Amino acid sequence: MIQTYTEDAVQLLQQLIGTSSFSREEEGTAAILFAILKDRGVEVQQSGYNVWARNKYWQDGKPVILLNSHHDTVKPVAGYKRDPFVPQLEGDKLYGLGSNDAGGPLVSLLFTFLHFYERADLPFNLALAATAEEEISGPNGIASLLPQLGPIDLGIVGEPTQMQMAIAEKGLMVIDGEAIGRSGHAARNEGLNALYIALEDIQWLRNFSFPEVSPFLGPVKATVTQIKAGTQHNVVPDRCDFVIDVRTNELYSNEEAFIILQSNTKSILKARSYRLNSSRLPEDHPIVQKGKSLGLTTFGSPTLSDQALMSFPTIKIGPGDSARSHTADEYIKVSEVEKGISLYIELLEGLNING
Repeated sequence: MIQTYTEDAVQLLQQLIGTSSFSREEEGTAAILFAILKDRGVEVQQSGYNVWARNKYWQDGKPVILLNSHHDTVKPVAGYKRDPFVPQLEGDKLYGLGSNDAGGPLVSLLFTFLHFYERADLPFNLALAATAEEEISGPNGIASLLPQLGPIDLGIVGEPTQMQMAIAEKGLMVIDGEAIGRSGHAARNEGLNALYIALEDIQWLRNFSFPEVSPFLGPVKATVTQIKAGTQHNVVPDRCDFVIDVRTNELYSNEEAFIILQSNTKSILKARSYRLNSSRLPEDHPIVQKGKSLGLTTFGSPTLSDQALMSFPTIKIGPGDSARSHTADEYIKVSEVEKGISLYIELLEGLNING
C-alpha cells in the first residue's frame, strides 16, 4: 500500500514540478491538485488558489486535525544546471523547483489524507489544505482559508524537516526605522546628523540581548539589514532610514519585542506587521508523545512557515531537508517521500489529541 501511494505521489509531484506556481500564480497547480482529489472520489473545494477537503465521515463534535502544506514556489535561482520546470528522476533523487519545498511534504500529506478519507472509525475529523502564497506569507493563502475551515484543534504543517518534529518555530517581524535630524552644510558645524543618530541606535541593537532565551529556539535575534541616508556629499542628512529583521522566540510576542526595541532607541520605529508570531507546542502534547514513541526527535525551527499564521496548536514535520530549499538543482528523494507517507500515517493512526 505504501509503495503504491509513493509511486502515485511521485507521479503527482512530477506534474507539480512541471507546472509553474510562483506565489500569486498558482492557478495551474491548484487545478492539478483539485483534479486528483476529485478523481479519487473526494468532495473537494477551492477558494482562490487554495484547494481543500474534509474526510468523508466528518462528524461535528470530534476534534479537527488539519493537514496543510503549500504548492507555491519561489523563483529559481541563477545557479540551476537542470531545467527547474522539467522533473528529472535520477536514481532515488527527483530534481525540480519545489520538489523539496514543499512538493514532497504536500504530496505525502495528500496521500495520507486519502488513506484515511473513507475511514468511519476515526477519533478525529481530518481536513486537507493545499495552500497558496506561503513563500510570501500572503493574504490569499492559508490566512484567507482558515475562517472557512472552522475551529481546528491541531495543525500538521508539511515542510522539509527530515521527518523530525519541529515543535517550535521562530516568528518574524520587519521594522522600518527612521532617524530624524536637521540638515546643514557639511563644511560648517551645522545641523544634526540623522545618520549618526541611526548609527547609535544600530550599535545598541547590535549589542543588545533579549533576556529570555528559549531552550528550543535560542535568543531573539534582531539584525539591521538595510540603511539609506543622504542626498549629496556636502549636506548633513536630516533623515536616515534603516530596516531591522527580528526573529522572535516563543517567549516574546512580536508586539512585546517591538515595545522593548522602541523604548531603547531614539529613531522612530514602525513594524510592518505583528502577525507572524513564534509558536511552541508542549512536549506533552499527544502527537509529540506519539512521535517520540516512533523514534522521532524534537527541535526548534529557525525558518518561517504558514505555522506562524495559525493560532491553534501546530507541529511542523515533513520529508526532505530544509537546507535544500531555495537552492539550485533542488531535489527530494523518493525514499524520503515513502518514509514521509508511512510516518504521517503512523502518527495519525489511533491518535487521540484530547489525551
